[in-house]
Amino acid sequence: MLTRKLGSSGLEVSALGLGCMGMTWAYGPADETEAIATLYRAIELGVTFLDTAEIYGPWTNEQLLGRALKGKREQVIIATKFGFAIQSDGGRTGLDSRPSNVIDACDGSLKRLGVDHIDLYYQHRVDPAVPIEDTVGAMADLVKAGKVRFLGLSEAGVKTIRRAHAVHPISALQSEYSLWERNIEGEILTAIRELGIGLVPYSPLGRGFLTGDIKRAEDFPEGDYRRREPRLQGENFDRNLRILDAVKALAVARGVSSSQLALAWLLHQGNDIVPIPGTKRRRWLEENAAAADIRLSADELTSLNTIAPVGAAAGQRYEAPMMEWIDR
Repeated sequence: MLTRKLGSSGLEVSALGLGCMGMTWAYGPADETEAIATLYRAIELGVTFLDTAEIYGPWTNEQLLGRALKGKREQVIIATKFGFAIQSDGGRTGLDSRPSNVIDACDGSLKRLGVDHIDLYYQHRVDPAVPIEDTVGAMADLVKAGKVRFLGLSEAGVKTIRRAHAVHPISALQSEYSLWERNIEGEILTAIRELGIGLVPYSPLGRGFLTGDIKRAEDFPEGDYRRREPRLQGENFDRNLRILDAVKALAVARGVSSSQLALAWLLHQGNDIVPIPGTKRRRWLEENAAAADIRLSADELTSLNTIAPVGAAAGQRYEAPMMEWIDR
């Protein structure tokens, strides 16, 4: 696996990362044995940029990585996130990016992960109740204390990014980006490149949609987040299938899977882009990792941009309450 640098920060990571959320949360039953085997296989393949967050579970995802990575800390780059108000019983009551919570959340993550520092520490969602300067100031203090190496933001808008970067260099912006979600193209992508900030696309396969093995929202089991996914419901699902069918046809012609084609497209959008497809199974990890070796022609890129232009997907990417946490 080749490596890439996230912007001008000096943070070097594998060209594809691994989103670990689904190993314990959001996408059906967990299988710790297979999840840990997937983490070990990722390290073997050079997919060593691992993404988690305190809210995943909450806490259980970081705990899983902590158990799995004992004795392997130096082989991986760990990214985690803070930013929610989490009660002692695990209940979530909104956002919380107050400086005191930044410090407490970091200490909690360090303990659960079993490490003495976090490589990349993100604010998970922008908290409108707390000036970003205060939040990033606290994050910068963590860097000074040696608890964190690099700082990131997630789903932040241009004004917030510029204000944050003025306090302390931001190394990466994590935002949803894929063939069916291209909202950051234009103003946001232009701004982060101007500032030397790398991009880490999450859900680069549209929460499984672009794998081609997808169901309607109501067909997912209870407890699977995708039951609430607007783009998998009703007429939205039918309209979005037309995009998927066209992507699958192009993938067949190329001799790759639709997920590999979608990841290759993302990797071709710039060397400062590092997608983090999530999986909890070795089979899909291996398929995703192989996408890093696919080279697309100009004609293939044009075809994909025609199939899935900006704004082509039907429906919002989150249900309404979660859309309110997207800083635009």
